[in-house]
Amino acid sequence: MYHPFFRGKQFELITIRENAELLAASNFVPIIEPVKEPMSGLERTLDAVCSAGGSAVTIVNPHHGVLADSTGSISDFLAEKYLPKPEIAAGILLKDYATTEEALECWQKHKDHQITFIHAGFTDAKALANALGSDLGKTRHIFFQKKCGTLYRRHFEGCQRVLLNDGFIQRRNRDHPDVPEFFSDLHITYQEEGMDGFGDFLTVGDEFYEAGGPAYTIAIHITFIDPDNDNAMYIHHFKSKRQDTPADPAGKFAEALDGLIRHLDSPDSKILETEAIKEFRLLHAKRHYPGLGYVKKLSMQHHIETLADYLG
Repeated sequence: MYHPFFRGKQFELITIRENAELLAASNFVPIIEPVKEPMSGLERTLDAVCSAGGSAVTIVNPHHGVLADSTGSISDFLAEKYLPKPEIAAGILLKDYATTEEALECWQKHKDHQITFIHAGFTDAKALANALGSDLGKTRHIFFQKKCGTLYRRHFEGCQRVLLNDGFIQRRNRDHPDVPEFFSDLHITYQEEGMDGFGDFLTVGDEFYEAGGPAYTIAIHITFIDPDNDNAMYIHHFKSKRQDTPADPAGKFAEALDGLIRHLDSPDSKILETEAIKEFRLLHAKRHYPGLGYVKKLSMQHHIETLADYLG
């Protein structure tokens, strides 16, 4: 059903580990693009997924990070640790520079795993589908919505198909609007698109950054389902008041958090009171700043909890 796409940074892996039971109970399948070495964090994460009875897709040929475009170490890691565990699928990322021959070579190498093709700019859908032949129906296909139109996706009818949308608009934190903006309606419409599931990049977005620069503006990104707008999902950006220098991140977080709490306590709030929101409330009560990575983790957790509540 829901396939959240994570890059394998520390707090993204922690988000999966800490929510492994919820993900499993909701039949949510995280997609992980490893971007860091060593593999210990990824291993702990996949072990947590398996222990909870869940499933995950691990991309064997990532595009980003220190492991970019290298299948060797991740393939060996999966073969050694997770070959007997069908709940851990091998994901094959198909970017615009991939050839059909390369895709098939990677598929042959990982046929003993469950195979998921992730279409992210690849152009020769017909050739790949024809080459897979009778094995086509055994594969799962995840499509970046912005890069894969209806005609492209049609070549993989009969397979399990998932549509991946990026609802997070990348911009400077100070440039995010002060009012909620539309995030996605794919959780409602994916079946009308002929899909078996949907996914997104949570409250992080598809664009990848090795490390963030100094934060002139601190923002807390919170999604919510709006029953007054056909249950579409919106995102609210709660920003610090000070935006001119990178100084005092703790104080700026407090300003953004004050805005979130004021909104939560208002009669107009449509934000679900998730476990993540409870932790934001606790941070507010303690006046504690846990660091931007932790704030991002809570934002992603809230997003997962919100969709689990709606779809449950």
